[in-house]
Amino acid sequence: MALRLDGKKLALEVEQRLSAEISKGILEVGRPPGLAVIRVGDDPASAVYVSNKEKACARIGVQSFGLHLPANISTCEVIKEVQSLNSNKLVDGILVQLPLPSSIDEFEVLKAIDPDKDADGLHTLNLGRLLKGEPGPRSCTPAGVMALLTHNQIEIEGKRAVVVGRSILVGKPMALMLQAANATVCVAHSLTKDLSDLTRQADLLIVAAGKPQMIGAEHVQPDSVVVDVGIHRLSNASSDAGGAKAILCGDVKIEEVDPIARALTPVPGGVGPMTVSMLLVNTVSRWQHHCGLSFSLSDLLP
Repeated sequence: MALRLDGKKLALEVEQRLSAEISKGILEVGRPPGLAVIRVGDDPASAVYVSNKEKACARIGVQSFGLHLPANISTCEVIKEVQSLNSNKLVDGILVQLPLPSSIDEFEVLKAIDPDKDADGLHTLNLGRLLKGEPGPRSCTPAGVMALLTHNQIEIEGKRAVVVGRSILVGKPMALMLQAANATVCVAHSLTKDLSDLTRQADLLIVAAGKPQMIGAEHVQPDSVVVDVGIHRLSNASSDAGGAKAILCGDVKIEEVDPIARALTPVPGGVGPMTVSMLLVNTVSRWQHHCGLSFSLSDLLP
């Protein structure tokens, strides 16, 4: 049975550390960190994600500035809200919950965020900083993966890593972070031919394809480390209650991979909690920077 990389446990440890940093910093600057989360429309999944982020803020002492905008709002109006938050000195981090309604230009909205308040690490300037190895906010999910690997003493340097998925949210920044840690990295995607031939070469397999249970035993080499970024809700028609109930799964068939891999992330409880933790790390680090406090979180940001 593979070692479980417990993101829930590590997220709790990170939150405890951040809470202590905030308590200490408030004595010097007189205010807590502030995080603004903008949600547009009424997507149920987005509502859950935003609620989880607000609860996490409350647990560690970050002031939350929630903004829920109607689905029929224009791109220009959303940008005006972002610009207002850019000038708010109590706000250290700004996050726009994705996806946005199709009528809104996602690129223009993200571009409008002050790069120095980019809590999600998705601004073009911050992605460029990642590419060049310069400090700055990091994309939360891949940063969370790196923290999990480091905490569990998973060796990265010199290893062969395959990232399945090339999104700007996970796949591309994940590959850059692994390269910066001296792994040899290959990025696969939906058009990759003979995917299993490629993934079986990986010492470290990161799956962020967004397709439920696409990776099975045939994709994994023995003693590899498998990180499952995906999370999906599937109906379970075999429920004892007689009705279909939703079950959670990832991009990996965990029951097939478990006997083969050396370590893997559970779904839920693996990467998900670390994504929220890294959002908090970005926000608190921005607060330290804005308030002239000593920067104490560099070991958490790849």
